[in-house]
Amino acid sequence: MQTALCAALLIGIFCSAAETMHARPQAGAQAAKAQPVEGAQQFAALGDLKLRSGAVIHDFRLGYRTFGQLNAARSNAILWPTWLGGKTQELVQFIGPDKVVDSSKYFVVLVDAIGDGVSTSPSNSKTQARLAFPEFTIRDMVESQHRLATEVLHLTHLRAVMGISMGGMQTFEWVVAYPDFMDVAVPMAGSPQSTSYDMLLWTAEMDALRLDPEWKGGQGARPMTGGFAVYNEIGNMNVTSPAYRVAKTTPQDFPTFIEQTRKELTLNAATACDAIRQRQAINALDIPGEFGETMEQAAKSARAKLLVVISPEDHMVNPTPAIAFAGMMGAPVLTLDSPCGHLSLDCISAGPIVGKFLADPASVQSMTLHAAASH
Repeated sequence: MQTALCAALLIGIFCSAAETMHARPQAGAQAAKAQPVEGAQQFAALGDLKLRSGAVIHDFRLGYRTFGQLNAARSNAILWPTWLGGKTQELVQFIGPDKVVDSSKYFVVLVDAIGDGVSTSPSNSKTQARLAFPEFTIRDMVESQHRLATEVLHLTHLRAVMGISMGGMQTFEWVVAYPDFMDVAVPMAGSPQSTSYDMLLWTAEMDALRLDPEWKGGQGARPMTGGFAVYNEIGNMNVTSPAYRVAKTTPQDFPTFIEQTRKELTLNAATACDAIRQRQAINALDIPGEFGETMEQAAKSARAKLLVVISPEDHMVNPTPAIAFAGMMGAPVLTLDSPCGHLSLDCISAGPIVGKFLADPASVQSMTLHAAASH
């Protein structure tokens, strides 16, 4: 989803701390370390991260935050990766007692996906800056998170993996790549396979960024305005639905709306490289193809209990593959009937159902929730 729209989605979705460093574990005893403040930004230093392509991200650091405590059985960990352009800081407000994930019951791990500008990314890499940063995939994001879980947090199993948009894509990837590693999974507004419509959207946005006069082959330093304004327009056109835009913006209000849209975000070429690399990862998403399987084979290889959350009006991440995946494995689908489209989680409160599913998957069946008339 568009970076500027992330906060908007999450403000209604479900009803700067000090940095610390975790080094990759070494053989032998480890010196005792003070526990970080709950929710503080932390980094796992994973050294070289070898990608599925064979390329390597050097000196890779994965950003994360933790909340709550592991129980005695070490069976209550939930991993929640970020969406396109999102950062874990934007998820913090949804973790805690009486929130989406109750950190008095669960040990919650929020993870900054590769390329979000917090974890090692084109915009912050010292040795592989900008377009010298190798292309990565959704699977590479999951592999980095698996290393965090096993090598740094010493987890052998998760209660759940969950995520929104690109986070939902990572969730689908998790359940196929590591089918026995979690009990349940909740992909929301995500997909196991990018459709041609999705690819058209992400490609158009990348093309718009490259047409900006300040792009300069990824080496520009000044703020991008021209092509970047078009990039924002494309995102706003797709993040909801035609019905939503017609209802929310009158023709008389359009000049103000388009002016605000064009100024919604500010990127330079370095941060635009982050946006491009993450979109390339989404364009390449094809979980069945990755494993040399059909969609049905991939779905049947998943062992976790899934709750798949979709909106029929999602014009940003087409829901067709997610619906098919759910049907092939007999998973319940939570349908958000809303013109808000990709932002339907902002217009319909799905949090109570998600929380119920995390606690007891058998208690949730397929259902449709409808948006209030005001949406």
